[in-house]
Parts: sequence; structure tokens; C-alpha cells
Amino acid sequence: MTTKIKIGGAAVLLLLAIIITSYYRPASTHQQMIEILTGLRNKNSTIENPFSPEVKFKYVDSLLKMPGNENSLFLLNARASLALKVGKEDQAVQDYENIASKEDFMNLSALMPDISIAYMRMGERNNCMLNHNGSSCIFPIKDGGVHLNKTGSTKAIETYETILRTNPEDYESRWLLNVAFMTLGKYPNDVPKEFLIPGLDKGNAFDVKPFTDMAADLGLNMNGRAGGVIVDDFNNDGYLDIVSSAWDLSDPIQYFQNNKDGTFSDLTAQSGLKGITGGLNIQQTDYNNDGNLDIFVLRGAWNTQGFGNQPSSLLRNNGDGTFTDVTLSAGLYFLHPTQAAVWADFNNDGWLDVFIGAEDSSEYDAGGSQRCMLYINNHDGTFTDIAEKAHCNMMAFVKGVTSADFDHDGWPDVFLSTMNGQKYLLRNKGIKGDGVDFEDVTEKAGIASNHARTFTTWFYDYDNDGWSDVLVCDYNFRSKSLAYYAGAEGMGKPVPDAGTIYLYHNNQNGTFTNVSKEAGLDKVTFSMGANFGDIDNDGYLDMYFGTGNPDFKSLVPNKMFKNLGGKKFADVTVSSRTGNLQKGHGVAFADIRNTGIQDIYIKMGGAYIGDSYTSSLYVNPGQSNNNWISLNLEGVKANRVAIGSHIKLSFVDNGVKRNVYKDVNSGGSFGSSPLRQEIGIGQAKVIDDIEIQWAGDNAVQHFKNVKPNQFLHLTEGNNIVEVIHLKKLAYKKLAKPPVCMPMISQVK
Repeated sequence: MTTKIKIGGAAVLLLLAIIITSYYRPASTHQQMIEILTGLRNKNSTIENPFSPEVKFKYVDSLLKMPGNENSLFLLNARASLALKVGKEDQAVQDYENIASKEDFMNLSALMPDISIAYMRMGERNNCMLNHNGSSCIFPIKDGGVHLNKTGSTKAIETYETILRTNPEDYESRWLLNVAFMTLGKYPNDVPKEFLIPGLDKGNAFDVKPFTDMAADLGLNMNGRAGGVIVDDFNNDGYLDIVSSAWDLSDPIQYFQNNKDGTFSDLTAQSGLKGITGGLNIQQTDYNNDGNLDIFVLRGAWNTQGFGNQPSSLLRNNGDGTFTDVTLSAGLYFLHPTQAAVWADFNNDGWLDVFIGAEDSSEYDAGGSQRCMLYINNHDGTFTDIAEKAHCNMMAFVKGVTSADFDHDGWPDVFLSTMNGQKYLLRNKGIKGDGVDFEDVTEKAGIASNHARTFTTWFYDYDNDGWSDVLVCDYNFRSKSLAYYAGAEGMGKPVPDAGTIYLYHNNQNGTFTNVSKEAGLDKVTFSMGANFGDIDNDGYLDMYFGTGNPDFKSLVPNKMFKNLGGKKFADVTVSSRTGNLQKGHGVAFADIRNTGIQDIYIKMGGAYIGDSYTSSLYVNPGQSNNNWISLNLEGVKANRVAIGSHIKLSFVDNGVKRNVYKDVNSGGSFGSSPLRQEIGIGQAKVIDDIEIQWAGDNAVQHFKNVKPNQFLHLTEGNNIVEVIHLKKLAYKKLAKPPVCMPMISQVK
């Protein structure tokens, strides 16, 4: 029996509307972002894009296969150069050797540096990458870092010696020659005396205990390009997780959850991050005050000719192990190249805002005018850009942004580092209500005279006087590879203002004094990513810098500096065994094992897929028996994660009354440490007073007579100290560590 149902015209139309809506719902903001990123990736995959060598390689390779082009010196040279960028070192060597063998080739001396670095890269590929271990590419190279396959370095040495016999003042070739001898285990004894750079394997009087790279043992050795890292607790279980990104729009964001047993699980697919690609820098925030850490992704930096006009992403943590891209609905969608931002409560209303520095440069033409942005939080999941009204919409090639209340007036200020050479110290004028206004006080502060092209920057209190100092790093390599500067410095030749770390001491009156030389920081560093932490829990902040630039010859070590009681810094790169020769980017200091000892995670890799490299987790063996405290602050009137709150610890250390100061933030301008503050207190047996000045209303709260070596949760307005009981972890090596593979496929 069949039942017939009659419906009227209006009902039919309603039914059709329901059916159509169900099939043609607008894409979610998350899916929209995936589609935008996919479209931009396809658009940028063009021969016109300087950072798309894969397309160029295929094009040049096709031309060489055309009749009559097989022996074109121009095309062979082009393919060789591109082959390095796409990770085909054997092809590069073959092409260069082919060129050199041609009877009509008249400029062999000009080609030899390219031949040499091709051989060096071949050696690195066959040893440091394909046979990677914890000692690979750690400067000075020794033990497991010595190459088993010696062909690449042996051939490189032959060519570098030929170059140096003609030009012994070629510091670039001299440096790389000495490194090549190291890779064979023959430095310094077998280096020709006239080409030797002595003492490269020597430490100094302030040596520290060596760290061990265990990333490969834990499956955390992602092989990728330049990118960012966050180490923090994304699922609120008290244990620190790791999120990593890389700069190209075909590179994934990866999420590794702490299993609370010394291992990690890659939960990228389950987290909803698949398809959310790119990100030279990433930061954690809690933009909606829900207690779940969100992720902010910055894209497009360094790209030229308009290819850097890419969106950032705000990834909302849903509290269930997944993330949703809410950029469009939050009003944060823009198309500007940037890697620099800082989250702070600029109007003291208890909600986090974000200042974003864009890259505007005639040298790195991004297409159109690129101005800084200040997005104020509207408390409803949306933001409004008020940068022009707040007098902070600077147009500059911004490479670093940091924030602190440098003048102690209760309002967060901003410092900008730029590749234009101009610095900006913007004082928050403290307008109550919804308004924000900044005053440029760079000249008054005594910083405007520094015209160096700079990158890495941060505020921190390096000498524990209670006032935030400024660090900013020179990045002007003047069309030379960084190997040139490393070689010149190694030979004792003057290299003024080349990769210098500038440290500005806060004079507590609105001005700063450059103390770089007195602090022992007038060294060649060329920092990109960097961060600070306390590797020996003495209460003074140490620093680790990732180095490099896109040039393959820029094979120089990352650098570690130990803070000596707030007076000077010592270069402990050699003894710490953290001097990775590959390109270093986002850095995080974190007590991942819950032992009170900070390890260091760094995102490695350069701009090209042929310069990709494995990330490192440098495990700290423990440098002392000093005590520590770990503080997880929760704001009530302040923003939920208490960013911008000031911490002052008072205690007696070996009979001496001391104070240690720390602001709640993620550290450096490129790489994000946990928002829980991990603070060393020396030999103090008790912390007499923990003083918190909460961000926002600047209310002050005290916690007295606190035992050290604890994880504490402190809530604004609640005087009860909550102890968090976390298991101490020992890293467990995987039975079969995964083969280190690139994050994306190389050119076939």
C-alpha cells in the first residue's frame, strides 16, 4: 500500500530551500583559510618567484634537453645553482664539473667557490642528513659528527686550497676549508699551516657541561625549512607539548603531544591542522580568555615581488584536542608579509591585543604599502585595527617586535627592530578606556643613533635590577656569506658592526645605554631566531641564537651565551655542544622533563628545500644543584594567561639577599617558550616573597615563604598557593627512530 502525501507550493519551495542550503552551505572560516592558502601556494609556484626554485629547475632542465642546448654553459650553470636549492647536490656537482671541463670555459676561478660549496653540500647530504645522529653538524665537529662518506669534503678541500693559494685573504674559503677538515676528523693537524684558523675547537674559562641533541631519538627531528616553534601546554594536562611550523605554503604545521612518559605523539592529523600550512613564526596566546592556548601563525616574510602578501592565521584551541582557523571571523584577515608580532594587553582591559609588524622595503618589494597593525580585542572573538589612530602604523621592514613596560608606568610599550636600520621605541601613553596611543621616544631614549639593520629583539632584565633592558641583533651581511665574517673573526681581523648583539641597559629614567662591549656581546652572531632562559638556575638569563641566511656558504654555528651574574656574557658554544652549523630559526627554552632543568628546542632549516634540516632538542645535563620555581599564573581581571604581569622573587642565596625579576611572556621575538615561568633561584632554601603585579589593573599580590623546586598555580586575587604535581620524565628513545625525511616532497 502506497501513501500519497500532498504538499502545497510554499511547502515545496521551503523543502527545496532546505535541500539547497544543506548542499551549498558557506565554507567554514577554517576551510576558507585552507582554500586561500592552497590558492596562494599554486599562484606562488611560478618561475617569477625567487623562492620557487623547483619550478625554475624543471624549466632549465627542460631547456637543456632540447637539441643544441646540451652544452650551454649558461644553462648548465643555472641548473647547477638551482640543483643545490632543490636538494640535488649530485646534479649540481656533475654540472659544475661539466662546465669546468669545457675547453672554451675561461673563468674557472670565478666558478670554484660554487664548485666547492656543492661538494660541501654533497658531504652534508650523505652524512649529516642521510646518516643523521646527535653529533651531526655540531661545531666543532668531532666524534659521531665526523663524516663516514668522505668524498664531498675531500673534493671541497682540494678546491678551497686552490682558491686560497691564489687569494689567501679569502676568509670565506678559509673558514669553509677548516670546517671541511673538521668533517674528516683532521682539524687542526692536517690543515695546511698557511690556511689554518687556530683554536676553533677550544672553549674558554666559562665552559658549561655539554648538551645532547635527542630530537631524533624522540621522533622530533622534523626535516624542514625555516620556521617557528612553540613549547607549551596545549591540552591543559600540565605537560609541555611542541608545535612546529615552516615558512613555505606547502610546509605543514605539526603538533606533538606530550605523552607524560618521556615520549611524544604526532597528533597533527587529529588536531585539525592538516591544510593549515606555512608560518615562518608562530606564537601562543589566549585571545578569548577561555584558558586554552591558541596559536597565531605569521606568514610571508622575506618574500619579494608581492609573493609575501599572505595572511596570518589565528587558530582557536577548541579545548578538545583540535584547532579551528578563525582568522576571517575574528577580523584579523590581511595580506601583508610578516613574521613579527607581540601579544599584550595594550589598553589594560583584561583582554590580549596583538601588535603586528609588516615588512615594507624597496629591497624586498612586497607589492604595495605595508604598515604595522595594532588589533585591539573587542571581547567577542573579534579585533579592530587602530594602528593609525594609535600612531603606531609605521612603514618599515620590521623583523622583530617585543613588548614590556620599560618605564614602570603600568602600560605595556613596544620596541620594533627593522632591516631599514631605524629602531622604534613606542611608549604607551596610557589612555584609559578603549583608546590606545603611542609616542615615539626612540630619540629621547638614546637608541635612535643605532642605524644597524637588525632582526632578533626582546625586552628582558638581564641584570635583575627590576627594569626591562633591550636586546637587538645586527643582521647586515652586506652581500657576503656569513662564512666570510666567521673566518675574519677567527683570524682576529676587525669586523665592526657585523652581526653584533646590541644590549641596551635601562637607566631607569626613560633612557638606555649601549653596554654591548662591556657585556662581552660585541661578537659576530647574525641572529635570526633566538630566545633566553636559565640553563643553570642561577637566576640570570642566558641566551641561545640561531644563525644563518639563505646563502649555502653561510655555514656558521648557532651560538650560546652564558650570563655571568648580570655583568658579562661568555660564549659557551663550544663546550655546550649546541653550535649547529645549519640554519637556526625559532628557539624555545623549556623544562619539558619537569626536572627544573631547561632544555632547548630549535627549528632548523633554511629558505630552500635543499637547505632543509632536522630540528634539534638539546637536552641539558644539569649545570648545577641550584634550586628553581615554576609559576603558572592565571589572571582574573588580568588576561587569563597573565601575559605582561611582573614577577619579583625575593630570597637569600648563600647569605646574600637577592631579587630575581621576570615578566610573563614567551621570550624572544622568533620562537616561543612556555608561558609558565621557569625561574632559577640559586642556592635559596626558601623564597621569602613572590610578588606579582598583575597585568591590566596592576594589582599587587604577595605569596610568602614558598618552598623551592615546585610547580605552582597562582590565581589573581586568591592567596592560596596551588601545588601542581607533575611526574619527572626521562626521555625514552624510540626503538626504531623514524627515518628523517623532508616535510614536503623534493623535486623529482
